[in-house]
Amino acid sequence: MARISQIGPGRKTIGTIDGITYVTRNGVTYARSAPTMPASAYNTPAAKLRQAIFKMVQMHLKLHLRTIKQTFSTSGNGSPSNRYYSLNGKALTKALSSLAEQYVDGEDVTITDIEAAISDYAAEHPTSIRIASKSGYREVFLTGPWPDTITLNALTGDSTVIIIVNENGQQTTINADGTVTNGNANPTPNPNDNGNGNDNGNGNQSQGGNTGGGTDNPGDGSIVDGTDEG
Repeated sequence: MARISQIGPGRKTIGTIDGITYVTRNGVTYARSAPTMPASAYNTPAAKLRQAIFKMVQMHLKLHLRTIKQTFSTSGNGSPSNRYYSLNGKALTKALSSLAEQYVDGEDVTITDIEAAISDYAAEHPTSIRIASKSGYREVFLTGPWPDTITLNALTGDSTVIIIVNENGQQTTINADGTVTNGNANPTPNPNDNGNGNDNGNGNQSQGGNTGGGTDNPGDGSIVDGTDEG
């Protein structure tokens, strides 16, 4: 991937031109060759399973994106959802493999099913899925259903941050002197971060050439193959 400052007429910085894809991340534009894969590569049984898992992970990320933005530190041009996926991708794949087989067989899969599968896996593997990995604080792991609050304990000192998981993204900080500070910890949204594990500005996550086999239907939380009803 090559870093660029501007391209072409009108300084277009997102999209694909002549086989080159341009992506803007955190104000920096990059260029890379667009992947070229035969259509048949996406129709194998293994590819369909990967596509199903990928879409389920997207749905899971979107559900918890507000919290993830508060509980994960980033570096460089990455995003909190990128880091969440990079740390938890393997465990999430194992947790969702059985559901992916059901989906490929034509069964309906809802966000409730997805969350239940991840919760069950976390209960059996309590140090496999991180829900907090923030600089200066101890990591927090999922050990069952996604909690209503997430407590971050500082690596040094007595400072504690309590993330209340709700639509307002409320954060409570308990300081070393015992005083309490309340506030909205939700950071300014990255316009290119749409919660799919890779903020590439076009809503698609690169995963070894996997373009995904379905899309999520926000109306009922189910996966719908081949259509986007969002």
